[in-house]
Amino acid sequence: MPHFPLSLLPRAFRLSPVALLILLGATVVPSTADARTGGYDGVWNVTFATTRGNCSSGYMVPFTVIGSRVTSAGGGRVSGTVNRAGTVAVQVSVGASHASGGGRLTRAAGAGSWYGIISGDRCSGTWQATRT
Repeated sequence: MPHFPLSLLPRAFRLSPVALLILLGATVVPSTADARTGGYDGVWNVTFATTRGNCSSGYMVPFTVIGSRVTSAGGGRVSGTVNRAGTVAVQVSVGASHASGGGRLTRAAGAGSWYGIISGDRCSGTWQATRT
């Protein structure tokens, strides 16, 4: 697998592309109205921990939730959904690194797990989020 040059990424992502690769997994795809009813809109700071593999850990990355969609608030390709109950699923990629994961959000916090290939290494771990 090709290795992408970290120097091309913004400073926030140079230390750990794994941070972009969290908030991921399987979920029900809700309607935009359902997610707005759940009240998850805003910027979420997501902190990642690696529990398996040789990937960096402890980095914080912002994600944006608008309606039922989860997107990047600072770099990389992020696509995901959140439903009315707060179940979230996200796919993230930065260069050749990519990850998937999922979990649950409440009105002010969230947690879940992730897995992916970061700079050629298979890794997995957990994430925690807080809404700003």
